[in-house]
This record gives sequence, structure tokens and C-alpha cells, in this order.
Amino acid sequence: MWDTLVGQRHVIETLDRAARGDGMTHAWLFTGPPGSGRSNAALAFAAALQCEQAGCGECHSCRTVLGGTHADVTAVRTDALVIAVKDVRELVRKAALSPNGQRWQVIVVEDADRLNDQGFNALLKAIEEPNTRTVWLLCAPTAEDVLVTIRSRCRLVTLTTPTAEQVADFLVRTDDVPPTVAHHAARASQGHIGRARALARDEATRNRRAEVVRWPAKLTSLGSCMNAAANLVDVAKEETEALGAAIEAREKAELDRSYGVEGRGKRPREYAPALKELEQGQKRRAKRRLLDVVDRALMDLVSVYRDAIAFGVGAQGDLVNEEIRPDIAQLARRSSPEAHLRRIDAIFTAREQMLEFNVRPETALEAMMVALRLEGQRR
Repeated sequence: MWDTLVGQRHVIETLDRAARGDGMTHAWLFTGPPGSGRSNAALAFAAALQCEQAGCGECHSCRTVLGGTHADVTAVRTDALVIAVKDVRELVRKAALSPNGQRWQVIVVEDADRLNDQGFNALLKAIEEPNTRTVWLLCAPTAEDVLVTIRSRCRLVTLTTPTAEQVADFLVRTDDVPPTVAHHAARASQGHIGRARALARDEATRNRRAEVVRWPAKLTSLGSCMNAAANLVDVAKEETEALGAAIEAREKAELDRSYGVEGRGKRPREYAPALKELEQGQKRRAKRRLLDVVDRALMDLVSVYRDAIAFGVGAQGDLVNEEIRPDIAQLARRSSPEAHLRRIDAIFTAREQMLEFNVRPETALEAMMVALRLEGQRR
């Protein structure tokens, strides 16, 4: 049951003991850096709680939990910026019910950091006064991303970033990826399991990343900065549309089927409001997907400047972006480690502007690229 958790031996031991009754409690908070496997850990724990053998991985309960069809396990995921309060209230209502089976009612909130204050307040009473057979599993990057009154009532489980060797071994073992591709994907992902899998499985994803990490050495003029910003937005939009097209078509077909709409026949009165709500939700999720794609590119840029800093201070061993070592050497020659730190700060500023202050990606990225520009020759 725990094979999907890479480099998390201490977490596995804690969860395995709890599933067997040692240290079990009603609310858990899974934290860790992006890609460390927070949601995988929560789902594996949910399966172990429903399994008579505390997570054998083979029984009906384990398979249905992982397949998303277990009647007593509800997993909440969102591509939107915020989890709606109405959805939280529905979870609270479900948490008050007794489980259908003999074990637990498990509620998994994979993006608890996307709850706003109203959502946290709606959740608080259910966690303060829990049903005796209900377990809450919340996931967030850090404990500080969750309201203090919530996290104080949860048992904290902290995951760490796995090493490149651990990620590469996981890809070879579980996905049958060639070792050379697995090691490249593991190094480039910087310990992010989902990102590593995408890089290992899809050549187009590897090519997009290869283009992004070569930009820093080319940012020598205002025109090149503007072009890089525009290219990043265009690439992100293309990837977002590719990711969302199939999902949106399936959602529309399910809505039509639920209202008995076929072809151009007569539509029920309730259909138009439902369609409008669906389309609005799809737009919000598309915006979030776009920001997620841009965010991955920004983290790839950060890795380049970190490599340049390491190279500049003499740490020229294994680099995250080993395949562009000549570009890294050029960046180290042309600018100081202090200047590269300022460039990293500019990247995180753009990230904050887009994610926290709703600045248009085009505007934030143009300003960022200008701040990344190489100026003059370092003597």
C-alpha cells in the first residue's frame, strides 16, 4: 500500500502504526513540498484505514479507495483557485454520517491550502466535535497554510523531498522507464514525483522544459525578454488547453446526459443555469491550470540560477540542469551570485503577483524577464 511513497520511510512507519491502532486520531494534516506525495500519502492511509490488514494493497477495500469508488472515502480535489464554501459544507454534512461499512468515514481534502477563511470556519466545528467514526485527512504545503485553529486539532505528518536517486529508482521500478531517461527526469524534477513522471513519459514535456531552461543565457536585450515572456504564455496556454479539452468535453457530456439533452432537442428549464455554472467553473479551473503550468516553468528557471550560483562559488559537481552546463558556465561568468539571487527573487515576486494578487501572467512575466536580463560582462 505504501509503494507510491518515495523516500518517506518515517511517514510510512507512523501511518502504518496508526492504521493498526497505535496513535490513531480523528484529524491529520499532511504537509510537504510540492511533489513530495502529500495526497498519495493521504490516500494510502485512507486505504489502510479501510483495509482489514491495515493496507495490504490487494483487497477490495484497498483497490476501491485507490480507484476513487469506495463508499466511505471522499476525496476532494480542485483546479480552482478556492474550494467553494458550499462544497465544504457538503463535506461537513457527510462527515456527520455513519460509514456504510464497519470501519471509518474518511474525508480527504487534497488542497486544504485553497480553503478561504469562510471554508475553514465551516470546517472547524466538524473537526472540533468529530463523529467518532470519521477521520479527516487534510493536505497542504506547510502547516502555516492552514488556519491555526484547524492545525492545532490535527496530528501533523511532514513529508520530505525525495532524492534524485530515489525518484529515478521509483520510475524504473513502477513505470518501466529506461534508466537514463529516469535519471534525467528525476534530476530535472528536483524531487517532484508528478513532474518526474510527466518528464519521463512524455517527450514533448521534456522538450518544453529544455526550451525554458535555455532562456536565461539568451536574455541579453529588451526584445529577447519580451519574446521569452510571450513564448512562455503561449506554451502555457497550449498545454492548458490540451489538459483541459478532454475533461471539459466529458463534463459537458455528463451534464447533457443528466438532464436528458440529446442533439438539438428541447432542453429543460433547469439546464441553462446548470450549463452556465459548469462553464464558469471550467473557466476558473482553466485559469488555475494555466498558473500551475507557468509556475512549473518558473521553478525550472529558478533551478538554472541556483546552478549558476553553485557554479560561481566553485561547486561544479552534479547540476540540476547538467545538459546545459555550458550555459550555466556562461551565466556564472557574466554575473555574480548576488545578482543571480536577485533574479531568483524577481521570479518569486512574479509568482506571488500571479497567485496572490491576480496580476495578468503576461504583465507579471514581462516585468520578470526584464529583471532577469544579463547586463554587461563580469570582470
